[in-house]
Amino acid sequence: MTFGLLGYPISNSFSRGYFTNKFAEMGISDTHRYLNFEMEDATGFSELKTKHPDLLGVNVTIPHKQAVMPMLDKLDPAAARIGAVNCIRYDEKGKSTGFNTDYLGFKEDLLDQLQKTNWTERAFGLPTNEDLLETFLEASNALILGTGGAALAVQEALRDLDVEFQSVSRSSGEGKITYADITPQVLADHLIVINTTPLGMAHHADTFPDLPYGAFSAAHFCYDLVYNPDETTFLRKAREQGAGTGNGLGMLHRQAEAGWDIWMDLVD
Repeated sequence: MTFGLLGYPISNSFSRGYFTNKFAEMGISDTHRYLNFEMEDATGFSELKTKHPDLLGVNVTIPHKQAVMPMLDKLDPAAARIGAVNCIRYDEKGKSTGFNTDYLGFKEDLLDQLQKTNWTERAFGLPTNEDLLETFLEASNALILGTGGAALAVQEALRDLDVEFQSVSRSSGEGKITYADITPQVLADHLIVINTTPLGMAHHADTFPDLPYGAFSAAHFCYDLVYNPDETTFLRKAREQGAGTGNGLGMLHRQAEAGWDIWMDLVD
């Protein structure tokens, strides 16, 4: 049985190593394999099932989470609502269905990291517990850096948590502001800042979102979907001002396991 990752570039991807190790731990390496399908153009996705008839599941990463959607036979309602796909399952007839597990992975990991960093005490002077965290999240605002497929999943998770958010892009448009619009006061009004762009990834580790970093404080929590390196320049610069920080590795683990559960519904 074949599984794989579609994206570009993916040479440093988490998924292949994660599932290869998972198959080894489960004792199924002889019958299960995980491949990288590195494609700059997403149109090559349509040929994968022909080239690999035993292909049962595909993860999708940057920049193809939206581009693959028209090529799928069916969309899970959550993926259709979010407008991006990061997990694909083939049924016994070879028909494909797109899902979004980024949404669940991010939501669960954000809550976990906010508790681990005791965010409500840092920001509001009250110890972090589940009830207080929910209350203060509903009263807080977030900045989402980037407007791609991963950002759409983050938006949906924040809506589910009743967190008001503002999208940030390099160009202005409906429902979004630019980085030039982020003043120290804007940062003071948005205590949660989430980077969904590839800035800071390995091989481009010296890049980072253009923000007034001096305005970060202990009341802020900064989350970076990038997980390689462990601490991006964005996170380091925010941490140096006292902000709580966390990377996207936990999100990746959670979304990967959610994807495995989806695939196993077919395998079983």
